[in-house]
Amino acid sequence: MSELSSAIRAVCEEKGLSYEAVVETIELSLAAAYRKDFGQKNQNIKVKFNPETGESEIMDVKTVVANLPEDYFDEEGKVNEKYRPKREEILITAPIDGGLRTPGQLPAQEIVGASIEGEENLIKFNPKTEIQLKDALLLKDNSELAEEIITNLAVPKEYGRMAAQTAKQVIIQKLREAEREMVLNEFKDKEREVVTGVVQRREGRNVLVDLGKAIGRLPMEEQIYGEKYETGDKVKVYIKEVRSGSKGPEIILSRISDEILKKIFFFEIPEISNGLIEIKAVAREAGSRSKVAIWTDQENVDPIGSCVGQRGSRIQTIISELGGERIDMVKYDDDPARFVSNALSPAKVISVDLNKEERRALVKVLPEQLSLAIGKRGQNVRLAARLTGWKIDIMEEGAGAAKKLTAEEAAAEAPAITAVAEAAPIEDVKSASAEASPSAKAAEGKEKKEKKPKKEKVKKEKAK
Repeated sequence: MSELSSAIRAVCEEKGLSYEAVVETIELSLAAAYRKDFGQKNQNIKVKFNPETGESEIMDVKTVVANLPEDYFDEEGKVNEKYRPKREEILITAPIDGGLRTPGQLPAQEIVGASIEGEENLIKFNPKTEIQLKDALLLKDNSELAEEIITNLAVPKEYGRMAAQTAKQVIIQKLREAEREMVLNEFKDKEREVVTGVVQRREGRNVLVDLGKAIGRLPMEEQIYGEKYETGDKVKVYIKEVRSGSKGPEIILSRISDEILKKIFFFEIPEISNGLIEIKAVAREAGSRSKVAIWTDQENVDPIGSCVGQRGSRIQTIISELGGERIDMVKYDDDPARFVSNALSPAKVISVDLNKEERRALVKVLPEQLSLAIGKRGQNVRLAARLTGWKIDIMEEGAGAAKKLTAEEAAAEAPAITAVAEAAPIEDVKSASAEASPSAKAAEGKEKKEKKPKKEKVKKEKAK
């Protein structure tokens, strides 16, 4: 192995590039250097480099095409006027909205199915990369259409300073592009997966996370509300999207996706990773509360107990990974009524009546369970509706006329009658307030009477 070949392999290991990619970069740089010092007009320079010997072959490569009309070129060697497309007369047919647009209004390549009028009559010829059949026959007797004609050129003994500088710039640029392409392909394969990264720094409202070979961006809309990201903290992030940017691969991360919750369960619960337990559905309000529906066909496996772990060890690990987010484990059931009842836990449900045509469930609970079933600001019933895919109406058992309440009113007042939860936030549902019951007022009066003697005792002690 030559010293040059060893140096190339060292660069490959350092940059994580393939050997062929680095050799190709050297060939491109030599071609650029040759064009700088010795190149002629309409030459398509290609270089074949041997890293073992350090020798190179320089050639001019052209593809054979059909002969052009005799009057295609004028006396000055330029394309005749009648073979040039007239920009002002070219119309672009846009089937998107049925109208016609000129090229100045919208480029043709941006329209799906666009066509240029008269394009079939245009003759395209690139003298740098193509050669006419009649000229190719002068170089090779049995030349055919679409064949490549290779003309070997003399290899210079040395290049000038400017050519060497050009070659250096090409090598740096191409190596950087190859490195970016490699990183892009690597993370494109990891798209929609959960990875562990290290918080690097904040850039405005965005958080930059070091993923090893690349830096990911966690936008504000993908951050958990109230969660702090300190430099050096390890975080699990969901790779939402990977795309090519002007400065390299752009990796968009997320902490609020439902998928990150599923992936963390997959990593932390062995029964889920080996297929004994299956996650059927997830409903999440990132940073606050989530519901996870799990199921198993194994009679000797407790799905909820397996996910919670001994003394809650497994679920606590998942909660800490999500910044203290509360997680409710729900047992999935093929019977929609039982599934809806389970999804409203920790509230205890008396009965569930289903309207399958409207996918609406009427749930009855005891008066003392109503606020618990609805949850703070309607969160519990809202998550249950998302988890099951059913619109849920909650009604107090024994109530005659039904009154709709918001989650805040239901949480504040015990004798609430009915609450409605759909996929939309419950705060958006118009509702009327319910008056407090006489028993609640009597209880308040007793508390006030009990507090008054205490104040009188304090006054007497101060007087003494």
